[in-house]
Amino acid sequence: MMEQLGSFEHHSVLLKESLDLLDVKPNQDYVDGTLGLGGHSRAILERSSPEGRLLGIDHDPHALAIARQRLQPYAPRIFLQQGNYAQVLDYLKELHWESVDGMILDLGVSSMQLDDASRGFSFLKDAPLDMRMNPEAALSAAEIVNQYSEKDLADIFYYYGEERHSRRIARRIVESRKKSPIQKTSELAQLIASSSYGRSRIHPATRVFQALRIAVNKELETLENFLKHPPDFIRRGGVLVIISFHSLEDRMVKWAFRRFGEGPYEILTRKPLQAQEEEIQKNPRARSAKLRAIKRIG
Repeated sequence: MMEQLGSFEHHSVLLKESLDLLDVKPNQDYVDGTLGLGGHSRAILERSSPEGRLLGIDHDPHALAIARQRLQPYAPRIFLQQGNYAQVLDYLKELHWESVDGMILDLGVSSMQLDDASRGFSFLKDAPLDMRMNPEAALSAAEIVNQYSEKDLADIFYYYGEERHSRRIARRIVESRKKSPIQKTSELAQLIASSSYGRSRIHPATRVFQALRIAVNKELETLENFLKHPPDFIRRGGVLVIISFHSLEDRMVKWAFRRFGEGPYEILTRKPLQAQEEEIQKNPRARSAKLRAIKRIG
């Protein structure tokens, strides 16, 4: 599924694979815990018609506004919630839904967020260092860069970005911010580039910007909280699908699913599914996507 939205194209990653595993049926209930622009949700709503319902969750109010407009034809059957997918049980309780037939999570940043220069997610466009998916959140990337200790910065870059020059980059940041705060994406990207040696197929700032985004939005903490307990809100025969874009996320999902598999759950993906070359050509972001799924059998 691809369509033009404003000045960019929106692609739903691993859409066919997700729908096949969810095995969406008419009149069933589902959760899209990372609604984004609603690509996966719309496909689920189409397949679950005429009376299937869907709860869509996202902490980006701008994405929710666009998704609400796009999903207007399904308005009687779609319920939107600004928030955190780890709180799904609270949202289901508010709707008086005891359980659902499946759930999907498409983790990471969306193309819309990357393409909006004002959000500060990308070093390709000059913008304030922000990176908050929820603009009302307290912590921004600028605060981390300008206030965290050299050790904490190095740890963030190394563990969240797997950046091998993490200590050198952290040291250069601390030295630079003594003269003046680092406020722009271009400033940080240039600083990182000057701290990195050797050639790489990716921009030197790629891993650091990824690490900052994960830290700002507490992405790993959210996933960890969600995976603490089996998805018992999913009915027997229902499926949980998680698409991740980071090795740390994929490892967390892999080990949680193994743990759940010791109970009344069946792992549907012994190895993660990945995008085919045709999809990658249309959407390069899909290259790093890994999909895992688990089914409740008891």
